[in-house]
Amino acid sequence: MEYSGLVLVVTFAVLLILNVPISFSIGIATILTMFLSIDFAPAVTTVAQRLAGGVNSFALLAIPFFVLSGLIMGRGGIAKRLIECAMALIGMLPGGLALVNVLSCTLFGAISGSAVAATSAIGSFMIPQMEKNGYDKNFATAVTSAAATTGMLIPPSNILIIYAIASGGVSIAALFVAGYLPGLMVSGALMVVCAVYSKIHGYPTGARLPLNIVVEKVVSALPSLLLIFIVIGGIIGGVFTATEAGAIAVLYSLALSVGFYKEVKPKELPEILLKAGETTAIVMLLIGASSAMSWILSYENIPQTISSFLLELSDNPFVILLLINLALILVGAFMDMTPAVLIFTPIFLPVAEQLGMSPLHFGIMIVLNLSIGLCSPPVGSVLFVGCAVAKTTIEKIIRPLLPLYIAMFIVLMLVTYIPGISEFLPTFFGLY
Repeated sequence: MEYSGLVLVVTFAVLLILNVPISFSIGIATILTMFLSIDFAPAVTTVAQRLAGGVNSFALLAIPFFVLSGLIMGRGGIAKRLIECAMALIGMLPGGLALVNVLSCTLFGAISGSAVAATSAIGSFMIPQMEKNGYDKNFATAVTSAAATTGMLIPPSNILIIYAIASGGVSIAALFVAGYLPGLMVSGALMVVCAVYSKIHGYPTGARLPLNIVVEKVVSALPSLLLIFIVIGGIIGGVFTATEAGAIAVLYSLALSVGFYKEVKPKELPEILLKAGETTAIVMLLIGASSAMSWILSYENIPQTISSFLLELSDNPFVILLLINLALILVGAFMDMTPAVLIFTPIFLPVAEQLGMSPLHFGIMIVLNLSIGLCSPPVGSVLFVGCAVAKTTIEKIIRPLLPLYIAMFIVLMLVTYIPGISEFLPTFFGLY
């Protein structure tokens, strides 16, 4: 068992270092490990079965729908309207443009369901705008990169759907509702840091706009924001499931972007559909490969071994949860969220449950934790996109990023040790 587990870990790590695509790294490491544990023919058959079985879930149908709706909304002029709305509401506060950046990224990330899309769409406008108004470009890039990750917790969020599958059936509706408070807490914490940082460095504030202009900008952004309320309201009200909500989101985003705003031309739809298909295929391959790896992990009793090891280290739940968080932060710095959730949920969830943590609470904790990894070097995808947009380097934004990291880590600790932050809303609405 120990030998097989070592082969799995070493093979996977070496393939990642060699820059092999992560889905292939997972699949190859799994197959090699299976060859050591069972005969050749059963190993190949098992991998094929797990690849197919891993994606054979009705709940996963929500992912292509939300991916497609996010792409349509991303092309539909939503970012500009959200930025103008945020500017009208909070632009006059200390560090106004930085606060606008955070709020815009939060709203756009929630609507599109993609941190990378939020970084690109909001950053391409806000980073040059902040630099033009006297803000340091590297600080602006750090703010965009950190704030874009908040959309991973606020529905519609594909990663919460993936966690629901990996955990063995936690309610997607409950996870969606549970993500609101933590997501808004992260956004609020980042705003506090931005306000203090801007005050210290003497960054300017925006002009206070007349009330009629503020109302106009808010009204202009309302149709975009309505998607969040349609999706979550329909789920809470029992009108439709999370999967059906994805289909509703596609129809609404089409009506809004093609019909109402007219920012997306009908001739652009085939390209958007192709991109949605490519993204969905990548996600599904990751899910299938990770399902096979989860099977061999279970077959070799690796989760139970790790669980026993952690519980033997200490009988203090505070210490064990801190160790899990630190391990996940390290994982998030090297691995994307989807495979990390699929691989490490079966490993750490049993430990968390033995400590009295509910699967819902653990799900919000792991997603928040790995969201920090999206803006962490060396492989944080959001960090690379932000640097590309700003034409700067990762080394230059680390320093202004540190206080933002600290704020996110503090919220992570609060979410980890206060279950009510994650469980209050789902319980209140009768979803958990």
